[in-house]
Amino acid sequence: MYEVQCLDLVLTEKSVNLFEKNQYILNVDSGSNKTKIKNWIELFFNVKVIGVNSYRPPQKKEKRGNRKQIMKHRMHYKRMIITLKPGYSIPLFPSK
Repeated sequence: MYEVQCLDLVLTEKSVNLFEKNQYILNVDSGSNKTKIKNWIELFFNVKVIGVNSYRPPQKKEKRGNRKQIMKHRMHYKRMIITLKPGYSIPLFPSK
């Protein structure tokens, strides 16, 4: 129904602090939009999403050649910050 490519859950110091505020950071395909992500999260995890913020990580720089030319390339994913309604959570590790 929804074609969303969720690449991975981001586990950094900042994202772990956001878990306490009921927010999760995901890397998703660059073609995904906020509405698709919201509907996919609600359907897949059976939770209520109250907010979705997105941003692109900064470009990476590469040095190539003898003259060390700096080339930039665009990141092929977006980061989405998902805010859930209080009382809901996304299980980080599968239960047995």
